[in-house]
Amino acid sequence: MPKISKRYTELAAKVVDRAYAPLEAIELVKANATAKFDETIEAHVRLGIDPKYTDQQLRTTVALPHGTGQSIRIAVIARGEAVAAAEAAGADLAGDEDLVDAIAQGQMDFDLLIATPDMMPKVAKLGRVLGPRGLMPNPKAGTVTTNLAGAIAEFKAGKLEFRADRTGIVHVRFGKASFDAAKLLDNLKALQETIDRQKPSGAKGRYWRSLYVTSTMGPSVQVDFTALQDFKLEG
Repeated sequence: MPKISKRYTELAAKVVDRAYAPLEAIELVKANATAKFDETIEAHVRLGIDPKYTDQQLRTTVALPHGTGQSIRIAVIARGEAVAAAEAAGADLAGDEDLVDAIAQGQMDFDLLIATPDMMPKVAKLGRVLGPRGLMPNPKAGTVTTNLAGAIAEFKAGKLEFRADRTGIVHVRFGKASFDAAKLLDNLKALQETIDRQKPSGAKGRYWRSLYVTSTMGPSVQVDFTALQDFKLEG
């Protein structure tokens, strides 16, 4: 069992075992983000779904109003002139069968993979490599598209793909500790609205079970998700 540091123990002691109001929770997480780098702020949402059933799976995207504060490396698998178009649009890697082969051999230095529909038969062969890492392109996530420039621009600006894991928990980064608390709240609200809007058809009973927010090196803080659902963005 890993040893818990004195720093973490002291920070955890500041967190009461209760559901905090959304802004209060975010401010507490920011206050506890005391590492020597700009910590990532994450949300962890437990949902009342069983992803082993196809009608209870959740995989979608969210456009965070204030971005994530992180740059991502995007790879694009396309054919012909679309490869050059992807590079011109800001793709970090772009190619056709050569990139498929490189990925099959272990080249995975990217955070997101986009493919054009005509290349999906080639990409499908990479399922065993891409699937466990959550990198397989999917039309529902906007990562299988002919509009490469638009997709690259959206994901570079802070659009995120996310999915519920096999236990029904969604893990999403939604900003940095250096963000204003109000901007983090805007991003968290956008995430909550997306999760509600994309509720799987087979979800039964209580959909939201719990919501926690945390920073990279800090303790988690429980959020009153009903208060978040009731919160209205200005404008």
